[in-house]
Amino acid sequence: MKAAIVREAGQTPVYEDFETPVPSTGESLVFVSTAAISQVVKSRASGAHYSSANQFPFVVGIDGVGRLEDGRRVYFVLPRAPYGSMADVAPVPFDRCVVLPDELDDVTAAAIANPGMSSWAAYQERAKLKPGETVLVNGATGTAGRLAVQIAKYLGAGKVIATGRNTDSLTALERLGADLTIPLTQDRSTLEDAFKEQFAGGVDVVLDYLWGESAESLLTSAAKAGKDGAPIRYVQIGAISGSDIPLPGAVLRSSAITLMGSGIGSIPLDRLINATSELLHATVPGGFEIATKTASLSEVEDAWSLDDSNRRTVFKI
Repeated sequence: MKAAIVREAGQTPVYEDFETPVPSTGESLVFVSTAAISQVVKSRASGAHYSSANQFPFVVGIDGVGRLEDGRRVYFVLPRAPYGSMADVAPVPFDRCVVLPDELDDVTAAAIANPGMSSWAAYQERAKLKPGETVLVNGATGTAGRLAVQIAKYLGAGKVIATGRNTDSLTALERLGADLTIPLTQDRSTLEDAFKEQFAGGVDVVLDYLWGESAESLLTSAAKAGKDGAPIRYVQIGAISGSDIPLPGAVLRSSAITLMGSGIGSIPLDRLINATSELLHATVPGGFEIATKTASLSEVEDAWSLDDSNRRTVFKI
């Protein structure tokens, strides 16, 4: 079969022949139609992601859309290594396949599943978001962050605050449900004043896609301005701005901040798959918007380097 293959850590995937899989007990063969590039796919391909198997060569891609041998159209996740989703065929355990609603097209399903699940699972499984609560999305101008704003509103958030560096993208988020935007381009003192104002008014949940300096400012501001004893559930999802931050112990001692992460390992796999299923079935009723661009899998070498955070690249296979 044809597949996008990484032969060594750090290499761009190449379109070549790979051994066609034979299903093991408990697996289905999925005949793949679409698969998307995501941050976790890139990170695993480079060998840098904490869930990487570092087994080379392997087929890239952790999820996609296709059909089972009986014709059912499914979203699937985490095929058996060394196979991945960016191939003609993928061997996938039965319990990692989700039957798709008829109204959801293959490209949108492949594009939205991973970035949308990141916030859906964080809200439902980790933060336990309640209707009427206030949410702050740190790093809301990327694909996952934009979906996090829309999904927060769909799940009943009373107020959504969005942060980001791209001021044009922040303005566009107002149409998607952001009640207030905070540009991260301000100097640190001004930025922390803006954060303090929001925490003084009450922020219940923070979803953080950036980490780094903005997370430092958020946590410090929350500790200083948040009401005594008022819980703030801070969920760390991504680390685009840096993998480590200095965190004074006083930030946690002097506040009711609960600091947690959301991702593979923090939530059991079956519940992550269930969260993805809920997201996919809500995508059309919720009117969730995601920008996409498509390419043939044979173009993977060129498309890989051109992928960006504004439009999700989806390979047609």
